[in-house]
Amino acid sequence: MKYKLLVLDLDGTLTNKKKEVTEHTRRTLIEAQERGVKIVLASGRPTYGVAPLAEILELQKYEGYILSYNGGEIIDWKTGEMMYENVLDPDVLPYLYKCATDNHFAIVTYDGKYVLTEYPEDEYVLKEAILNVMTPKKVDHFLEAIKFPIAKCLIVGEPTRLAVLEKEMYEHLKDRMGVFRSEPYFLELVPKGIDKAQSLAVLLKEIGMTKEEMIAVGDGFNDLSMIQYAGLGVAMANAQEIVRQNADYITLSNEEDGVAAVVEKFIL
Repeated sequence: MKYKLLVLDLDGTLTNKKKEVTEHTRRTLIEAQERGVKIVLASGRPTYGVAPLAEILELQKYEGYILSYNGGEIIDWKTGEMMYENVLDPDVLPYLYKCATDNHFAIVTYDGKYVLTEYPEDEYVLKEAILNVMTPKKVDHFLEAIKFPIAKCLIVGEPTRLAVLEKEMYEHLKDRMGVFRSEPYFLELVPKGIDKAQSLAVLLKEIGMTKEEMIAVGDGFNDLSMIQYAGLGVAMANAQEIVRQNADYITLSNEEDGVAAVVEKFIL
């Protein structure tokens, strides 16, 4: 078998617009795993937000992996072992908090099943909580509540104003950390060098595979590096234009079981 590792983005790729994995896609991925293919779920979501999909696809049984926070963490889902972790420099947190509060945006981070924020009723905070099947948890003061290493913060808010803040923060932080929007209303704040391809290189070395044995499937800008890196880089039909331009193959959309189509063509 040429391809032994299948790396899947979640939103806009594995899941449809209802954020669900169809039964056809689920069955196809189970069959691939039964044939020995290992699956990596690679997402900007926190680990807790990826876990339900890992359970649906039985990654624990078939020895799959979760790559969360855009590559900030890699977890062996069979053993629960943290194979790789990259966290934010705590010295930068006061600046992130000031940027959010000065612009009247909510800032969040994650602790287990909770989305920590001073504004749990904010409409964009609720979007993030629903997306990840997590619970918003109010904290009285964001900075005082964070007494543990964190893989990312998220500033959320109205897209037009958030775009202005993104440019300002990027110029200030570009040498220290990653600043980018994963959705028009989500501004991701992650450690410098966080990148799906870089983290996958770590994983491949750990499990003794090569990038030539890997298929990577995605739709968004944060999937571009892994699509370029993989032996076979696949873009969804609904992917951003630059992602489609850099892919080796374009599959059907996430509303048409595009992931299943890739597996059927190149693995099964």
